[in-house]
Amino acid sequence: MKTKTTPRDIINLIHRWTGLAIALFLCIVGITGSILAFGTQIDHFLNPGLHAARQSGKSTLPLAVFAQNAEAAYPHLRAAYYSIDGDQVNMMMRGRLNPATGQPYLADVSHLVLDPWTGKILGSSPMEGGWHDRAPFRQRVLPFVYSLHTSLATGTGAGWTFVGVIALIWTIDSLLAIWLTLPRSSGPFWIRFRQSWLVKWRANSARIHFDLHRASGLWLWPLLFIFGWSSVMLGLRQVYEPVTHALFDYRGIDDGITGEMLSKPLEIPKLDWRAAETAGEQLMAEQAHLHHFTVERPYGMAYIPEYGAYTYAVRSDIDWRGHGWDTTILLDGNTGHLRELDLPRGQHLGNTISTVLWGIHYGDLRDWLPFRIAIGLFGLILAMLSYTGVAIWWRKRKARQAVSAEY
Repeated sequence: MKTKTTPRDIINLIHRWTGLAIALFLCIVGITGSILAFGTQIDHFLNPGLHAARQSGKSTLPLAVFAQNAEAAYPHLRAAYYSIDGDQVNMMMRGRLNPATGQPYLADVSHLVLDPWTGKILGSSPMEGGWHDRAPFRQRVLPFVYSLHTSLATGTGAGWTFVGVIALIWTIDSLLAIWLTLPRSSGPFWIRFRQSWLVKWRANSARIHFDLHRASGLWLWPLLFIFGWSSVMLGLRQVYEPVTHALFDYRGIDDGITGEMLSKPLEIPKLDWRAAETAGEQLMAEQAHLHHFTVERPYGMAYIPEYGAYTYAVRSDIDWRGHGWDTTILLDGNTGHLRELDLPRGQHLGNTISTVLWGIHYGDLRDWLPFRIAIGLFGLILAMLSYTGVAIWWRKRKARQAVSAEY
């Protein structure tokens, strides 16, 4: 007699096949995420020449100097954006317009690394390239790991979107998984549910695999959901932003720059880098007084020709992350007037949550080492969850095949 299919059976079926479909992906992102949590330390080991000798008690150079030095070394290129990250300045370059063709010059380098204290160019390094990049092997290791983590080593928008779709499946599946941990029989709920949180280490290997899969998923469920949803944020904005808009006060990417895109990019604004930095310092000081935060140090600058605007960023006492463009202003490239203020908290709840999600995803909450270690371990546990899920399915499949063979 055929038994009746229950909602739990359906959920279990969905969980099983979605888990199998994304198991390899979760192993890849778990292991690569653990590596990236310690990316700075690994890069110091692999590429010591791209990290400046720290100058204790000495201030870093004004931000404008880095752009000026880079553009003097590469006259056909311009600094797009750059920031001071510890013992190096990371700078992205873009081609200036060639007056003869009206097209940008081809950039022979896209990422420069400079000394924060001397402004000297330490070298160039790929940001997100694969093994085809001309940089030395040791400089391509971490960029490849990052590309594998974010786009399955494609380095394309389609790759990012594909990872975002997988992350959306992961997020939904994590919600279904919670249902499956609930006790199915009658009796005191919490007494029976407590068993789901434990691992019977003295049982056989099949039981240990099952307990590890279920108990680890329960203990770490908040992180599983957060990492799944933050991956959607990074790779599938067309899903993340409408949901966040519906739930919270949120300013999306398309709302992020006041005014419309210029009909023609402003390649040469009236303010040069030094004048823009001076204006940015003054505007940021005014906003710090108005919104009650403290500027700790300058962090980075960018120029966006399509909007004719500079971005000026600082590290402040309201930042969530240890690295990143959390406290920023946008100023007009011709007039120096404030066009936009972007704070990591206190403006839009949805944006505050997004910044925290970003920091958690990359193991960077105020650059706190214990948190990085925890996130590194989580990545390995995520790979273990995928392995145990596949192992459970494989054992059950073999058992079903054995029963079928008897008949």
